[in-house]
Amino acid sequence: MGRLLRKKTVSKKKKQKQGNGEPEGTVNEAESKIVSLTDFSKNKQKQAPSPKKPLGAVIPTPEFWANSMQFFREVRIELKKVAWPSRPQTIGSTAVVIILVMIISFFLGLVDMGLSGLVQLILH
Repeated sequence: MGRLLRKKTVSKKKKQKQGNGEPEGTVNEAESKIVSLTDFSKNKQKQAPSPKKPLGAVIPTPEFWANSMQFFREVRIELKKVAWPSRPQTIGSTAVVIILVMIISFFLGLVDMGLSGLVQLILH
């Protein structure tokens, strides 16, 4: 899932044939061109646009449901692997976070008051 598949270059396919009359080691410019995953060239024939579906008429396909069920099965398997903290550990960690937030906010409030007083002193 999420892997990009690279297509073989044209030159690799041509080297295997070896019937074009060129020496073995040479590769002309057209053969060395890499085939891109998305081709935006103008030489492509334009396809007729597919009929647009109204937004309210989206019907999930069987593939969608199969992929969704597979995803939720994998999520359940991964959640079983998680080492969940105990209740006392969770309460202790939460208390530490709340106390640190209060200390830092108090410090930043003091710095803010000091700097605003200094700016008012300079401006007046």
